Amino acid sequence: MELWHNGTIYTMNKEGETSEAVLVNDGVIAAIGSYSELKPQADREIDLEGNVLYPGFVDSHLHLIGHGQKLLQLDLSKVQSSADMRDRLVQEAGKLAPGEWLIGDGWDENNFPDRKIFHRQELDEITESPMVLRRVCRHALLANSAALELAGITDHTENPDGGLIVKDADGQPTGYLHDAAQEIMLAAMPEPSLNELTRAVDTAVKDMLSLGLTGAHTEDMAYYGAYSRPLEAFKNVIGENLKFRAHLLRHHAVFEEMEQHAVYKEPFIDPGPMKIFADGALGGRTALLTTPYTDDPSASGVAIHSPDGLRELVAKARRYQEAVAIHVIGDLALEMALDALEAHPVPAGKRDRLIHTVVVREDLVQRMQKLDLALDLQPQFVSSDFPWVMERLGNERLEWSYAWNRLINSGLICAGGSDAPVEDVDPLLGIHAAVTRRRAGELHEGYMPQEKLSRFEAIRLYTAGSAGAIRKEDSRGKVAPGFDADFTVLDRDLFKVEEDDILKAETILTVVDGDVMYRKGEK
Repeated sequence: MELWHNGTIYTMNKEGETSEAVLVNDGVIAAIGSYSELKPQADREIDLEGNVLYPGFVDSHLHLIGHGQKLLQLDLSKVQSSADMRDRLVQEAGKLAPGEWLIGDGWDENNFPDRKIFHRQELDEITESPMVLRRVCRHALLANSAALELAGITDHTENPDGGLIVKDADGQPTGYLHDAAQEIMLAAMPEPSLNELTRAVDTAVKDMLSLGLTGAHTEDMAYYGAYSRPLEAFKNVIGENLKFRAHLLRHHAVFEEMEQHAVYKEPFIDPGPMKIFADGALGGRTALLTTPYTDDPSASGVAIHSPDGLRELVAKARRYQEAVAIHVIGDLALEMALDALEAHPVPAGKRDRLIHTVVVREDLVQRMQKLDLALDLQPQFVSSDFPWVMERLGNERLEWSYAWNRLINSGLICAGGSDAPVEDVDPLLGIHAAVTRRRAGELHEGYMPQEKLSRFEAIRLYTAGSAGAIRKEDSRGKVAPGFDADFTVLDRDLFKVEEDDILKAETILTVVDGDVMYRKGEK
């Protein structure tokens, strides 16, 4: 048995509670208590050297392969102007072999002073090779003419259900595709090989371990051909030699096939609920709202499924005694989701999830309180979406939007994630955003400061909250006897440092199943 000691050990059982030492046996916490009482039971001691140990941080919602791909390909997420974006594309185009696709990720016109969205003809001027640029929200993309031609998208192509092909005044596609319309383009793009998928998983997992993340709830199974390919990539990377807890959400398009045939690699790769998209995103005005957008009265968002279609998908999950995880950003999408969950209650021992839950209403909170569900929140959405989102939603609707404090105080189980590659995967950015409601270095009191979380509440999102989202609140997310020995060890105390110094914390150790998977300074 190993005895971890000589540091500050936060149990996260209640605010301020610490333990002097932790005894671990075969990947499970055997006891917590004083060093002197636990030392006689230990075969080996691990000196924390004054650092700070927390229960392992877990990202409750991301797209792990997408995060790996973002690290490996053209990343446009830090671009701050349309001119900058064009320069980056010109540079990347110069590296292409003839006919090779230019693929970029993460652009956000709301960061540009001119709010410019490129037209396909402007992209054509950069390269004749096919080009696809996924927006930061991943609910929209831009394509040039070569890519549109390969996808068969013309002026005669009609909008698919749950999607939009934007056309100009002449009725020609601009290259801007929303939600389900993206699937037409994605189907025409070359599929990454199994080796490329494996490399993306390996890159993502190692990056996340270096940031103190011991696991993630991730949705990747329906975007790379047959589900077996991304699943195999996960199995190629994660296991006894590289431990990481990957909880796989399963898109409704592949859910039934995976239920019948998929084999996992538990306890490190395990199956999760059926993933369903109910709407889009606020950035592209495709999040489904009860009333039109304040800055565009012609738009109210996009319903990915009809109310009946959404209910039928939930019913399908129930036939397999499984929970669902529904993407809802707008309040009308949330209302539709709750209608479906109430019509088909979650099976005993399972817990449904509502992912994002950005725009809510008080009556919808009251309905959520009566259901066994968890909310996957993304604190970084506040620092990314404000101030432009205030124009989009208007003051009246903002009262119950991004309302993390109200949701927690309503007694709802709340977990914290990044939605990477939409946001940066670093959990410290999420914790900082939850506590400050602003970007680092900004001097104001935060956007909607009444919705700030305490540091304990913020850290709980990534520990006990993420465990609760998958009904593992009795075995993960705390430092307590019988819980998995998953630890995040940082060089400073997140409860005591200045707010912006939260972001200066460095990961010293990341421990999964009692084994060190990352150590600062080691490759």
